Amino acid sequence: MFDFSGTLLRIESTGEWLGAVLAESGAAPDAAEFTEQVRRLTEFGALPGGSNPREVPAHLETAWRERDMGADQHRAAYSGLARAAGLTRWAEALYDRHMLPAAWRPYPDTGPTLRELRRRGVPVAVVSNIGWDLRPVFRAHGLDPLVDTYLLSYELGVRKPDPAIFTAACERLGLAPADVLMVGDDRGADGGAAAVGCPVHFVDHLPVDRRPAGLAPVLGLVG
Repeated sequence: MFDFSGTLLRIESTGEWLGAVLAESGAAPDAAEFTEQVRRLTEFGALPGGSNPREVPAHLETAWRERDMGADQHRAAYSGLARAAGLTRWAEALYDRHMLPAAWRPYPDTGPTLRELRRRGVPVAVVSNIGWDLRPVFRAHGLDPLVDTYLLSYELGVRKPDPAIFTAACERLGLAPADVLMVGDDRGADGGAAAVGCPVHFVDHLPVDRRPAGLAPVLGLVG
């Protein structure tokens, strides 16, 4: 089992994210204004897959708490954070941008690791706390044929670290939990797999160019 964000793929930087939306719209803020907008978006944690908010505004607490349980909650939480950061005009476009395959980059060893697991006949599940369908991202990056099943919190109505999502993944893979390795970057969420008996391996949630071989140990632990 693999987590998605920060494990197999990484979202673009906040500056790249905002820059892409502004370029698409034809807007051209000066450098100081752009730097301030990036700072505020970062402070408010408005980029899904990026850093968490330093503090969630009171009116968004419910949406934030339930963000991975449904598409509406996810959009409300993150577009709301963009508005709270002062990017009201661009809030919906920013949210839409983060779901595009172009906004995500596989880690350098994601493809090689998944291909080697496929060669060995090891089935793979992607288990993610998320509010939208990430399958198009995997297809666009040529990774979908290497994944056997996806367990997405918004489709299942349960999110990590709830044991139920890991149990469901093991059942889909047709394996006992003790025979399924969970690989993720979040010790709280992904570490929940240990409660059902799965071994767990953690990777660092780093930018793509700073983690060229974070998945390498996985092949030594599997198959």
